[in-house]
Amino acid sequence: MKIIVLVKQVPDTTEVQLDPKTGNLIREGIESIMNPDDRHAVEAAVGLKETLQARVTAVSMGPPQAVDVLSEAIGMGVDEGILLSDRAFAGADTWATSTTLGRAVEVIGDYGLVICGRQAIDGDTAQIGPQVADYLQIPHVSYVSGIEKVEADAVFVRRRLEDGFERIRCRMPALLTVIGELNVPRYPHVGRLIDACREKAPIKVWNVADLGLKTAEVGLEGSLTHVIKTFAPKFQRRSEILQGDARTVVSGLLDRLKEIRVI
Repeated sequence: MKIIVLVKQVPDTTEVQLDPKTGNLIREGIESIMNPDDRHAVEAAVGLKETLQARVTAVSMGPPQAVDVLSEAIGMGVDEGILLSDRAFAGADTWATSTTLGRAVEVIGDYGLVICGRQAIDGDTAQIGPQVADYLQIPHVSYVSGIEKVEADAVFVRRRLEDGFERIRCRMPALLTVIGELNVPRYPHVGRLIDACREKAPIKVWNVADLGLKTAEVGLEGSLTHVIKTFAPKFQRRSEILQGDARTVVSGLLDRLKEIRVI
């Protein structure tokens, strides 16, 4: 069985700032990490590999430095990594990103499961998983909090709901988007991590030609949405002092809260 796990390199959001002039994220000098939800996806794939004797391939789309998250995934137990890196991929929205990732999964082929995190912390759209499944025309289960068993043609999962969970039998091939409740990711094995960082590491780099796509289908040109402006909201404190005896102050406070519809 072949399992494909999708991972993304994201900036550490505790340090992210916006350029006040351009409104763009300041990425220079910001540490990059593997998207937290994707770490749970990698752990799920490696766990299944150990029980099913599966082969796991990690796929990431990004600039050359995104190879670091693939090296980390290999350190955690993934067999090989594929980095989708091409200037043509730059500026992609979720539609163009899903097209690129979906096509990569098609090229890899012969897979039983595709696993990815619920959402990325730099975009918070939670759209990539469902859109890749739609591109591949395969079933998709979101908010997976447990993978109970895998049979020859189906996977049994537990899906988190607001007030509980539901058990689902999903035919394969299928795509699962997982949440942090699913597992506790392991630390990368030092030996595997060192091997992954060497030039002979099992990591391939594919460009738009390798995927058999046109530049008009990917990146900014292939995007259906475009960001007009990004800005950080400005917060300004305002205060008002009520004077008088206690009864007058309380009555005035209640009137003001009603005016601004707090109560």
